[in-house]
Amino acid sequence: MYKNYLFDLDGTLLPMDMQNFTEHYFKSLCKKASPAIGIEPQVLINSVLGGLKAMSTNDGVENNHDVFWKAASSVCGKDLTQYSELFDDYYKNEFEYAKRATQVTPYAKKSIDYIKQHGGRLIAATNPIFPKVATYKRLEWAGVSPDDFEYITVYENSGFCKPNLKYFENICEKCKISPNDSIMVGNDVDEDLCAAKLGFDTYLVTDCIINRNDRDYSKFKHGSFENFYDFLTK
Repeated sequence: MYKNYLFDLDGTLLPMDMQNFTEHYFKSLCKKASPAIGIEPQVLINSVLGGLKAMSTNDGVENNHDVFWKAASSVCGKDLTQYSELFDDYYKNEFEYAKRATQVTPYAKKSIDYIKQHGGRLIAATNPIFPKVATYKRLEWAGVSPDDFEYITVYENSGFCKPNLKYFENICEKCKISPNDSIMVGNDVDEDLCAAKLGFDTYLVTDCIINRNDRDYSKFKHGSFENFYDFLTK
């Protein structure tokens, strides 16, 4: 047993095809927000993508929330922060449409329950590009509870994104954990396995693997989520 277990969310705890999920997300977001804001759907999409790009290179001076809204507003030429209640309402309601692009693996809850029963500390180390409300929703879609986790990275409490190693260093600092007795479990070869550079053990869940650069991951622990559960409980 490790002392600390860091789990990625999208594609790991919550199986999904990222492209399909993104399409559902943008479709439902544009349907609600574009008419209310008075901009074309593609402009809204470009604004969100601009915000995502800005967060991906954030240096921690500001949190991801502020960086996102500044960049998104700049792209569309409108102060989108004045529509914050509209976006909050979207994530509480219409965001549910994107759930149909996701699945549930029973091994997510089985693994979380096993770790809790054996005294492990749980951290949801999802890339913090979504607000708290949307991240908690996706954890629930995965069949686990946000209350299962000691700490959850969201764009309100984070100033870095994966694969920036400062993202993992920040978790260590906030949660007072050491990489040497921790494991990062995720499906992204670039964004999750990089934690090994800091001394984390890692496990690559291959059910919904993302390997943009076709990297060789054979030296890392890897397998399906079922394989991970077997590894966890052996």
